[in-house]
Amino acid sequence: MAAVLFLLPFYLLVRNGLATEREITAPDWQLVPETWHWENFAELFGDPAVPMVRSLVNSVVVAVLQTLGQLFFCSLAGYGLARIPYRHANKVFYAVVATLMIPAAVTFVPSFVVVSTLGWLSDLRGLVIPGLFSGFTTFLFRQYFLNFPRELEEAARIDGLGHWGTYWRVVVPNSLNFFAALAVISFIGSWNAFLWPLVIAQDESSWTIQVALSTFLTAQRINVHELFLAALVSILPLVLVFVALQRYLVRGVTETGIKG
Repeated sequence: MAAVLFLLPFYLLVRNGLATEREITAPDWQLVPETWHWENFAELFGDPAVPMVRSLVNSVVVAVLQTLGQLFFCSLAGYGLARIPYRHANKVFYAVVATLMIPAAVTFVPSFVVVSTLGWLSDLRGLVIPGLFSGFTTFLFRQYFLNFPRELEEAARIDGLGHWGTYWRVVVPNSLNFFAALAVISFIGSWNAFLWPLVIAQDESSWTIQVALSTFLTAQRINVHELFLAALVSILPLVLVFVALQRYLVRGVTETGIKG
């Protein structure tokens, strides 16, 4: 019963997205419409006011690049903090953790000034590069690598591998489950980001799907069935990613080393 209740909003997206305006707003609203209007997809992707295809492509590019960037840079930082001897390692770690306590609104304006000065407004660089590193992801990687078997690393050192070789050839291949779990979290967060893309993507050629969805609500006339259908289209990539990697999500979180 609970599963049905949770799935009801998704059904309403499908039902209203494939219905007509009259069927959505009629007083005798029906749970199942008489006819499924599949031509609504053509209407949505052919709407000249909202570049749906371009927005979807931009969202895929931004989400994939930010996810890969976070996995690479944050895993390197986490591994260095967990395994490389350094007198100030703990201080650096505490500084990274301290960034998690700073509200995003505090860094929003300085980040915008930097991106604007570099000329990255309405540019994918302005959307991607500020999200290539995450203090939270670094924290999770550091916690995971603290519990990584040292025997494997010691064997790699005996074979002549340095810190980089050990990380790339031993640690990463044996941590793919955890990498996949954080990939899901990072991808969902990047895909759902709205405020930063709204400010940076000032030209419609650089809109992400979330910005494109907002234009349906700010237009003088709201096309209701297109709004529902666009929302449905926007969540399909998230559903596919989550279904494909869901088993890694739970397994990866349990391997972070966080004791509750």
